[in-house]
Formats: sequence, structure tokens, C-alpha cells
Amino acid sequence: MKLFLDTADIAEISKANETGMIEGVTTNPSLIKKSGGDPIEVVKEIASTFSKLESISAEVVADTAEEMIDQAHAFEGIWNVTIKVPCTVEGLKACLALTVAGYNVNVTLVFSVAQAILAHRAGAKYVSPFVGRLDDNSFDGVNLIGDISKTFGEHFTTTQILGASIRQVPQVGQCFMKGANICTIPSKVFWGMYKHVLTDQGLSLFDRDWKEVQSHL
Repeated sequence: MKLFLDTADIAEISKANETGMIEGVTTNPSLIKKSGGDPIEVVKEIASTFSKLESISAEVVADTAEEMIDQAHAFEGIWNVTIKVPCTVEGLKACLALTVAGYNVNVTLVFSVAQAILAHRAGAKYVSPFVGRLDDNSFDGVNLIGDISKTFGEHFTTTQILGASIRQVPQVGQCFMKGANICTIPSKVFWGMYKHVLTDQGLSLFDRDWKEVQSHL
């Protein structure tokens, strides 16, 4: 069970990385837009600053496989950059070519088992079902994770399931219980995982009792 942080904010990544609990970072054009930087340079900076993390994603945005491949070459030689491509005909053509060339590829915007199968066939290291967006459209995103996991497991697939578009803390546990290998989560969800009202109550009780014991020493 691995956790990636879904952000392009260096400060957010740094704070979470200090905990030792995250093993990668996912970005997308929307997140990079928020950072205000050049997409290529932002990803390179993240990959360099957090060089021990296993995967820093860089999403290519183009209409053709050739254009996507050309964009991916900007990250050639950066060991921990994973290229994100969409689950489209052109995106999967790019995935196949990039995988052959030695890149790690994450096929994103996956909303069905059929799409996940195609991503595996194209050589993807990661496949990203979008849990929250499925829920928004009256589909069960967590159950899709389970369906993909069952299908991959029956065929000994090495492609890893990366649960994406996760918006609530409970969804993290639910995705892992359904077979996700990784969950990528925004900072709010990451820090929310530490919180529970009963933990707070227990700490308060222990603190009170400790102070009482100390007062009698």
C-alpha cells in the first residue's frame, strides 16, 4: 500500500515528505496551473528536489501520439519521472512507444475495466481509475477499483492500480481494501488520515491522567 501526493506545490510536498509516508507525487495541468510555473520546469524541479521518491508524474497534453512522445522526451534521463497519458487511442499508442523506449507510463482518465485492460496491453506501469469523478456521475468509483483488481489478479497482471480523484479520507481505505496498489491524494486528505475524534479524546485523557500522576510525585 503506497501513498502518492496529488499536488504540484513544493511546500506541500516537502511537508508531507518529512513524514516518510509518501512515495510519489502526481501532477496534472490543472495542478501545475495553480503553481503558476512552466509545466516542464515545475515537474523537473519536483523530481530533482524529491529525487528519492519513486514516481513524479508529468502529464503530456496533445492530440496525437507523436506529439505526446515529443513532449515526454523533455524528461528523458530523469529516472523518477512517470509520463501520464490519457486512455485514448492516441494516448495508448504513445504509452506503447514510450514503454518500449524505457519510460514508466501512467494511463490516466480510466473509467472502466475495458480501458484498464487496454492500458495494461499498452505496457502501462500504472493505471489510474478516477474514483471521485465516477461518483460524481452516479457510478461507484471504489467498486471499479475492485473490478480492475479482480481482473488483473486473475491474469497475473503487473500493471499497478493507482486510485485517483480521491476526495475523502474513507475512500483511501476503501480503495486499498478493493485492491488498489497506490492511492494518490490531495494534501487535505493526507493530513486528514491522521485524524480521528477518538484519538483526540484518548490523548486528552492520557494527558490529564499523566499530569495528575506527576502532581503526586
